[in-house]
Amino acid sequence: MTTSIDATAAGTWQLGDRTVNRMGFGAMRLAQRSDGTPSDRETAKKVLRRAIELGVNHIDTAAFYFSATRAANELINSALAPYPDDLVITTKVGPGRDPAGDFLHVSTKKALRGQVEENIRQLGLDHLDVVNFRLGQSLDRGEGSLAEGFGALAELQQEGLVRHLGISNITADHLNEALDIAPVVCVQNQYGLSTRREDDALVELCAEHGIAFVPFFAIAGGTEQAAVSEVAKAHGVSEAQVRLAWTLHKGPNVLAIPGTGNPAHLEENIGAAGLRLSDDDLSRLNTIE
Repeated sequence: MTTSIDATAAGTWQLGDRTVNRMGFGAMRLAQRSDGTPSDRETAKKVLRRAIELGVNHIDTAAFYFSATRAANELINSALAPYPDDLVITTKVGPGRDPAGDFLHVSTKKALRGQVEENIRQLGLDHLDVVNFRLGQSLDRGEGSLAEGFGALAELQQEGLVRHLGISNITADHLNEALDIAPVVCVQNQYGLSTRREDDALVELCAEHGIAFVPFFAIAGGTEQAAVSEVAKAHGVSEAQVRLAWTLHKGPNVLAIPGTGNPAHLEENIGAAGLRLSDDDLSRLNTIE
């Protein structure tokens, strides 16, 4: 692939009244490496600034993205403030971590207000553009009703602390429940070419409602799969780029938020915005179960 590296190549979508490029950036890997060790601070800031240079205007983060000596929100603030006018920072609440780093989950208005205000303070903002209410503390889909937590966020939205609302780690039933409470601009679930394909129907349901579907861990693939390798070789790109491009081909409402703390991987990920897969490519990839 010999296209330029440009996040705008995948087109745009609306998150409420904010326009974002469909190729965005996930901040989870900024605070620590995949082995759990703290990231290099200056490298993380370099990655963020380069992402903006390459056209990224949608960053996904959370106050609980931190290591022993780094915090994603603080790195974003330090590297990018004052923020570009078109930058949309999306965060998530519900899960949190105590000072020892142990995970917890909250759903009351008082506790969620604390998490929202923590994100606002760390990011140096007056309000948050988009907040996802995430169910559960693990990758297992949340169970039960989301009414208490999502309803509490809807009240905070009315107070002006939050501009738009999303939900994460959910099922179609949760989406329908949320829509009865307040408008939803995005759904953020684990999803990819060979991960959680039961959500194919949820992607379509979101499209019907004009809601962005924002998969995380979209590059994850487990064992090597021949179809991915063949398509990657034919286009002269990496398998990760094929997986990202496949995700973006699922519909105009699908946004990508690949994350990395590595400058080279950043450019590789964003390069996938310009990768166009043929019908034959997609048919071959869709044989993967």
